Amino acid sequence: HITVAPELSERLDTRVFVHPGDQMLWNQTHPGVGHEDLSDGQVFDVAGTRLRVVNTPGHSPGSCCLYLPEAKVLVSGDTLFAGGPGATGRSFSDFDTIIDSIREKVLTLPGETEVYTGHGDATSIGVEAPHLEEWIARGY
Repeated sequence: HITVAPELSERLDTRVFVHPGDQMLWNQTHPGVGHEDLSDGQVFDVAGTRLRVVNTPGHSPGSCCLYLPEAKVLVSGDTLFAGGPGATGRSFSDFDTIIDSIREKVLTLPGETEVYTGHGDATSIGVEAPHLEEWIARGY
């Protein structure tokens, strides 16, 4: 997703935000291109909707979800998919870390929270939470 960020930013006349944990990925794909830092707990107001940044390392060190508390929605990106944790097959990914992020920062949200993933079908916290130990046992 980081690959097209500068082009998308230019087309939409908006800024790019990158969590410092992903600076190495940014430097690999866009050396010398600026961005603003994204931080855990940072809040954005977009069209009257509050978005809170939740740093969820695992897919990458700087992976983040966006939580919309009033709407009870989580945009999980590559942290949580329907049926299990997000992708951890890259050199900068770590399965145990993504599990910790999901356990401590994602599955603590209300069960009725809808989850819009970076790939595949939408789900909810209530649907996914009972399966955490199964994911750990299978290793993905």
